[in-house]
Amino acid sequence: MLKKIPLLAVFFLLAQGTVLAADYGDAIITASIGDASTLVPILASDSASAEICGLVFNGLVRYDKDLNLEGELAERWEIKEGGLVIIFHLRKNVRWHDGQPFTARDVEFTYQKLIDPNVKTPYSGDFERIKSLEVLDDHTVKVTYKEPFSPGLSSWGMWIMPKHILEKEDLSNTKFSRNPIGTGSYKFKEWKTGEKIVLVSNPDYYEGRPYINRYIYRIIPDQATTFLELQTQGVDEVGLTPLQYTRQTDTPFFKKYYRKYKYPSFGYTYLGFNMKDPLFADCRVRLALDYAIDKDEIIKGVLLGLGRVSTGPFPPESWAYNVDVKSVPYNPKKAKELLKEAGWEDHDSDGWLDKDGDKFKFIILTNMGNDTRQICAEIIQRRLKEIGIDVEIRIIEWATFLSEFIDKHRFNAVIMGWNLSRDPDCYDIWHSSKQRPGEFNFIGYENKEVDALLEAGRREFDEEKRKEIYNKIHRLIFDDHPCIFLFVPDALPMVHARFKGIAPAPLGIGYNFIKWYVPKEEQRYTRW
Repeated sequence: MLKKIPLLAVFFLLAQGTVLAADYGDAIITASIGDASTLVPILASDSASAEICGLVFNGLVRYDKDLNLEGELAERWEIKEGGLVIIFHLRKNVRWHDGQPFTARDVEFTYQKLIDPNVKTPYSGDFERIKSLEVLDDHTVKVTYKEPFSPGLSSWGMWIMPKHILEKEDLSNTKFSRNPIGTGSYKFKEWKTGEKIVLVSNPDYYEGRPYINRYIYRIIPDQATTFLELQTQGVDEVGLTPLQYTRQTDTPFFKKYYRKYKYPSFGYTYLGFNMKDPLFADCRVRLALDYAIDKDEIIKGVLLGLGRVSTGPFPPESWAYNVDVKSVPYNPKKAKELLKEAGWEDHDSDGWLDKDGDKFKFIILTNMGNDTRQICAEIIQRRLKEIGIDVEIRIIEWATFLSEFIDKHRFNAVIMGWNLSRDPDCYDIWHSSKQRPGEFNFIGYENKEVDALLEAGRREFDEEKRKEIYNKIHRLIFDDHPCIFLFVPDALPMVHARFKGIAPAPLGIGYNFIKWYVPKEEQRYTRW
């Protein structure tokens, strides 16, 4: 592991046989298809908001590069009484970006907001299991659970908020949402809506000042424009599409100026049905659509092989993954048989299925700027047309997509993806109780047996017994087909070659971002 020395540290890159100076300075420009929605951390549910919050705020714990939990704002912790009690010992050298000290009162305040029924946070489920949270002193917090809660420790990766700024604020309507104060490695500087968010390095960060001075998060609504920016070196870091990764970046220019990385992502992409829509009430219909969609075709044609078929709520890298669950094979004949059983036939010989005089048609929504999802929608549209189902595709701008359609449950079907926690607890996504506006079970999935297993999985600490529970959850959700699990994509980040110190690990490449640096002679942006 690289070891940091204050000021002009030196890294010995043995593999290259060279010595490079780890200088401070420069800026990194990254790109996103969507703008952030809020920088109040416990309300941040979209990837853009979460990416910024992850640099501005800290949790008590985090995952290290090898996927083990380690302390972040907590220096250490004790687990007592069979897991019912966790005592966190907090770092004493941490300050908020306005200079105020971070204390146990901030942890207590964040917890109180997480369980406040008037705060629309999708993360409350993990914290409603707490019986009491006591501040023992300024740097010690005792958390007591009502019952054993196995994701309890990892749930404290939740970003902590400053009590002294927010205790009298309405979190859903506060200036803090666009001007946050955190404890993280980067400090908020400015936000130009739909254009960019700028952060600057925190010189007083308790793990040391980041080497890169500025982090510029540009909002570029489509991936083709982002790719043009790469060709002019207008952006430094971006997630490539499979086409860009395999064909469009295999040129002398990109080999000279950029470095590509590839590793399995910890998430999946799916076609989710609105379970409150009568059209999808019959499980035979949902299964028929699964038979009618060729997942291998999507992986070969859209991902260019850079991904795998998904079979459920866990990716293959998860210890909770059920290897016995197999994807539904492409079989349009079987799809038609199931639809006929459910009453859907082409009674009037117009080429489309109908039932009780209604044509089988629905709309697939997905977000603008994601070419992979759009092409998936087109392939699904074509395959379903072949069995007599009329599908319309609507591509919606990201913020509107979330606020007007997902949060309000106004859709027939959606193509989306989940990035998952390393702990297999997926209570917030699949439990029947998590359907309020802004919560994650927006498809409206309900299964009492799955609910009971999700609750049991949280009470069990033995990993083998938890694995049995989550294997059952995997099977039950798959058999219910509330979603068609499409694929687990590979992560395909590209970073400008002037950035050094990147060390790929099981967690990816971003875990040690504060140790990335650019040698002085290669720095492009000198303005602070």
